[in-house]
Amino acid sequence: MVDMNTEKEITRNLKRYFGFDTFKGHQAAIISNVLAGNDSFVLMPTGGGKSLCYQLPALMLEGTAIVVSPLIALMKNQVDVMSSLGEKEGIARFMNSTLTRTALDETKRDLLKGVTKLLYVAPETLTKEENIEFLKQVKISFYAIDEAHCISEWGHDFRVEYRKIRPAIDAIGRAPIIALTATATDKVRMDIKKNLGIVEAQDFRSSFNRPNLFYEVRPKTKDVEKNVIRFIKNNQGKSGIIYCLSRKQVEYLAEVLVANDIKAAPYHAGMDATTRAQTQDDFLMERIDVIVATIAFGMGIDKPDVRYVIHYDMPKSLEGYYQETGRAGRDGGEGVCVAFYSFKDLQKLEKFMEDKPVSEQDIGRQLLKETASYAESSVCRRKLLLHYFGEEYNHNNCGMCDNCLNPKEKVEAKNQLCNVIAIILAIKENFTEDYVMDIIMGNETDEILAHKHDELELFAVGENDDEKIWTSVIRQGQLLGYLDKDIENSGALKVTSKGNKFLKKPTAFDITLDNDFEEDESDIPVESGSGCAVDPALFQMLKDLRKQLSKELNVPPYVIFQDPSLEAMATNYPETIEELQNIPGVGSGKAKRYGQAFCDLIRRHCQENEIERPEDLRIRTIANKSKLKVSIIHSIDRKVALDDIAEVNGIDFDELLDNIEAIVYSGTKINIDYFLNEVMDEDRLNDIYDYFQESETDNLDDAMDELGDDYSEEEIRLVRIKFLSDMAN
Repeated sequence: MVDMNTEKEITRNLKRYFGFDTFKGHQAAIISNVLAGNDSFVLMPTGGGKSLCYQLPALMLEGTAIVVSPLIALMKNQVDVMSSLGEKEGIARFMNSTLTRTALDETKRDLLKGVTKLLYVAPETLTKEENIEFLKQVKISFYAIDEAHCISEWGHDFRVEYRKIRPAIDAIGRAPIIALTATATDKVRMDIKKNLGIVEAQDFRSSFNRPNLFYEVRPKTKDVEKNVIRFIKNNQGKSGIIYCLSRKQVEYLAEVLVANDIKAAPYHAGMDATTRAQTQDDFLMERIDVIVATIAFGMGIDKPDVRYVIHYDMPKSLEGYYQETGRAGRDGGEGVCVAFYSFKDLQKLEKFMEDKPVSEQDIGRQLLKETASYAESSVCRRKLLLHYFGEEYNHNNCGMCDNCLNPKEKVEAKNQLCNVIAIILAIKENFTEDYVMDIIMGNETDEILAHKHDELELFAVGENDDEKIWTSVIRQGQLLGYLDKDIENSGALKVTSKGNKFLKKPTAFDITLDNDFEEDESDIPVESGSGCAVDPALFQMLKDLRKQLSKELNVPPYVIFQDPSLEAMATNYPETIEELQNIPGVGSGKAKRYGQAFCDLIRRHCQENEIERPEDLRIRTIANKSKLKVSIIHSIDRKVALDDIAEVNGIDFDELLDNIEAIVYSGTKINIDYFLNEVMDEDRLNDIYDYFQESETDNLDDAMDELGDDYSEEEIRLVRIKFLSDMAN
């Protein structure tokens, strides 16, 4: 190994190749360690300068450094950057599936000549037998494993191919290894080092604190699109990334943004490589302001001035969340991170795991639970994030998160913490938070009865309390070091030495209750305007108009418009039929049939009271929001049995009914008589139909109470669909 690892020599080459005078953080020490031929483990947050830690030593050492990266887009980006630094053509190359045979031959020639100092490869490329045989002929200076968290099942983006890297290295020829990641808990860090065979590697761990990032979690209500558009409009001209759970949602949301005059484009792995590359280039060159991307695939875009990152859907883990938010403000400037949280999103993610091995499901559930705890907590978000990664943040108020800017009142919970500690010790520290909560709330589950833990003195100690108090005690007990979670043992709660001391001699323990993210439990999927500034006078006038029309037309008021639709009208003040169609629960059919009188009333009210209408709230929707709904309508027109429609679309029958209800509530007429005639007795159908004709509410629970156990929920929902379609549309 060439002896050039003096700080002076390294700094001289930094200036020569990159034009910088000084290093950031641990960069100089890491580069010295690589140059000395030692294995290194680098944990450095996004924007900390990880890539320089392998790029500079690669330029200084004899031979070629192999850089393993999962992102083809990032490879191209880094090769372009490195090529601009070198005096010779081919100083940096990549090998992946996008290369033509000619380009691959040229790359191999440069490698054999020793021209190429950095070779970027995907793990799949590295582990191919033919590539292993070829690389045996190349002098390797060292191996850099980027995004090393992909090795661990506990990481946020586990990839099986990463597990094969070490065998491939052994086959090609051993050289020093540097593993790099922006996010890793202690569990993930050890997993990476063991799998790469670098347990003795020197650790370089930078602080996870990104002081320029502002963290906020908002409840994900049904007007989330409106909130996203309002946020972007308030940050006009700034670059941003929006993360969604599915490719379908990515494409739809990008379409909505474009329809509302926002320069946006989708980006996901299902798109062809040319389109992805063009979108990436458009974002870097600021021809578009916003990229909408899937959570599952990293962007691979090194753009320092991303000013905001929005999580339309929460990711599967805090590692994923931290890495994705880390793409904001990499230049040290403003970075706003807004996440829209709904527990239902995490339940969907959990459902997706059902086909995976049990061990993977257990890991996935624990990671989702940590994400939920972060979102729901009212404690400083910076403190929570840093604690998750094993770093303490010793400030009471960071001033850069929603919880610190809007602190909740603290409540004394010394006795509750004592009881939690006593319960955990009584059950030998072998059970999870959910199990401890069941004991506290007095839930006689099969597992608790089997272990006879219902006989504990403290069983049901919190049965008369709000469950939120106890979850806050457990979560904040961990944050303050009284409790710990044993990841190796399915997340079992442990009592720390600090916790044992607390039990013997309790001191003050103040907590803030977790944030409330309760879902809208209405059985009809209609957006509510209640979270907005509803004009109470207009709302009452709209209700009076609805009542008047219901008498004239001899239909129940809810058939015309539901309350949430009236609330949204009293918030957004639509004055035309076109604007009215942007109100949730109002399709074109309903707008044309009933809407003119409501628009006239709203216009008069605005003129008489000199109300300035909120322009930014009138969001343009896009046609055919849901291909599924269009498919359902076409299938019903063809008289396909409803259970067959559900099966063909891969949804259960309840979800199909949810979609059909949304269709008829927004004003589209459909005819399911052919199906009802097959599955229901005429008298039963008429009884339910008569109930809805006479009822003042369409509430499902009220209908079931009134009609009794003789009628199933499914029957009532089906007839309600028929009634609404007949009467309202």
